[in-house]
Amino acid sequence: MPRSALITGITGQDGSYLAELLLEKGYQVHGLVRRSSSFTTGRIDHLYRDVHEDPQLRLHYGDLTDGQALTNLVQTIEPDEIYNLAAQSHVRVSFDQPVYTLMTDGVGALNVLEAARLLNGRKPVKVYQASSSEMYGQAIETPQTETTPFNPQSPYACAKVYAYFQTVNYRRSYGLYACNGILFNHESPRRGETFVTRKITRAATRIKLGLQEKLFLGNLDSRRDWGFARDYVRAMWMMLQQESADDFVIATGETHTIRDFLDLVFQSLDLDWQKYVEIDPRYLRPAEVDLLLGDPTKAYEKLGWKAETNLKQLADLMVNYDMQLARSELIAQD
Repeated sequence: MPRSALITGITGQDGSYLAELLLEKGYQVHGLVRRSSSFTTGRIDHLYRDVHEDPQLRLHYGDLTDGQALTNLVQTIEPDEIYNLAAQSHVRVSFDQPVYTLMTDGVGALNVLEAARLLNGRKPVKVYQASSSEMYGQAIETPQTETTPFNPQSPYACAKVYAYFQTVNYRRSYGLYACNGILFNHESPRRGETFVTRKITRAATRIKLGLQEKLFLGNLDSRRDWGFARDYVRAMWMMLQQESADDFVIATGETHTIRDFLDLVFQSLDLDWQKYVEIDPRYLRPAEVDLLLGDPTKAYEKLGWKAETNLKQLADLMVNYDMQLARSELIAQD
């Protein structure tokens, strides 16, 4: 029997890359999808096999905030591994929707853990919880490690801290194999267009082709540790293959400003970003996080994991993808 996994948030950036990885490894993959009036499976449509003959990928409607339905699903499919990637993951939006963010990112994670605990009584199951570098907030030390105290600066970060400690609690209290991956910023061509890196590459390519005139951004001095999502989902899988559960920082160990990313993207298109970028106060957070830099030493020493894609390579990947989109837009206008 092939191993099976349940991925919440399978239609997101990380979920789609993780689904690819697990399918390549021969897993039976189940994905949790929220019901919507429009299709949201664009990132994973290419993964479907013959749906008439025992497909490797199966989707189930559900919501993390519905604990009973989630428990019923876990009891039915009996996965060997659960990857909780679903979240309201936009930090700025969490200030506008703090209760929803807490229910999804905090209580939702607790529902996953409880469903796993109930299954674990008759069948071993391992749980991966998607934690975030945003939990460090105004970081007390740099670089940030697994022992750096959390200092959250947003409703999103607070909800993730809650989920982090519930994961640790279930590991200690119930012996559940549950681990936290404290992932620093990770991007890709599949990143949502409201996130700053994708917003930049999408706008820059449209500006290059005359489809857009300006790009409006917030704080350009924020420093982040940016990696490639495909590299990072490999770390998620590696965490669940260890003899015992543990928590890991996943990062590149390098930090760059948003200005640096602008430079890379616009230079690759032979453009000067300062002619096109304007600051819009609407994109400033009520509480800013100025510097995040992860120390991935533990992941390297215990998992054998390290980032394989640098920031320029990542920017080029995203620019090339978005240039194709921009060209398609241009053709559609003609």
